Amino acid sequence: MTIIDGKEISARLKEEIRIKVEAIKLQGSKPPHLAAILVGHDGGSETYVAAKVKACEMVGFGSTLVRYEEDVTESELLNCIDRLNKDPEIDGFIVQLPLPKHISEEKIIESIDPRKDVDGFHPVNVGRVVAGMPAFVSATPFGIMELLKRYQIETSGKHCVVVGRSNIVGRPMSILLSQKGVDCTVTLCHSRTRNLKEICAGADILVAALGKPEFLTAEMVKEGAVVIDVGTTRVPSSETKSGFKLKGDVKFDEVAHKCSFITPVPGGVGPMTIASLLYNTLLANEHKIYPAYE
Repeated sequence: MTIIDGKEISARLKEEIRIKVEAIKLQGSKPPHLAAILVGHDGGSETYVAAKVKACEMVGFGSTLVRYEEDVTESELLNCIDRLNKDPEIDGFIVQLPLPKHISEEKIIESIDPRKDVDGFHPVNVGRVVAGMPAFVSATPFGIMELLKRYQIETSGKHCVVVGRSNIVGRPMSILLSQKGVDCTVTLCHSRTRNLKEICAGADILVAALGKPEFLTAEMVKEGAVVIDVGTTRVPSSETKSGFKLKGDVKFDEVAHKCSFITPVPGGVGPMTIASLLYNTLLANEHKIYPAYE
């Protein structure tokens, strides 16, 4: 059994990005610049955005953080997005989710220029992924594909079961795994799937992305399977200073011994998200997905 080290792969990817940024600067070109819009003071969002800013500094990116209070109007937010869309200094930007209930996340996402949508949430980028065209792939699916590639995990002809059908993880994962060159046969499961235990137990590669801590147990995993745990649920704990710990969707201690490869929580898929965001921003700077702006 091999534990997939997301921290190590993330660090390696960031170093590769840093070297490319150094080359861009030596050529006299503008280094990548990532912006983030943060609404309110949600603890998880604050931590995540702070980590993004720090990561930008580490690899030589420029970074901008735009803050708004919870009571910001939807029109104010849309005006900010319009300014970032038009700003030639900004290569890519994200709007940190979730947003307050009075703001339509759908409207906000659709207002982002697809060429700067480094989160990969815009319908244009989602559609391009479906069509197998170059696109900004959302961070978690991109990170998972990178882990599979760098650990040289065989995918061709394998049966992959994805549990969870969110637009951010489950659905894009099912598409990426079935694309030419990856060549998995994919079953996408969800809360209404019948015989879920039996379907999971037949998987060569199992991606758990449903947000239910320790849902996946040993009886749902066959010997030698590859298990990718996307879950990150905070549960109360007296063992930590914070009063909580992160739990994945997989009952790790029970499942790990049956696996050929498995991602831990924390330290597996999670560290790859920011590295993936940086990678997309580098692609935006180099105009690798869309042609250069006129």
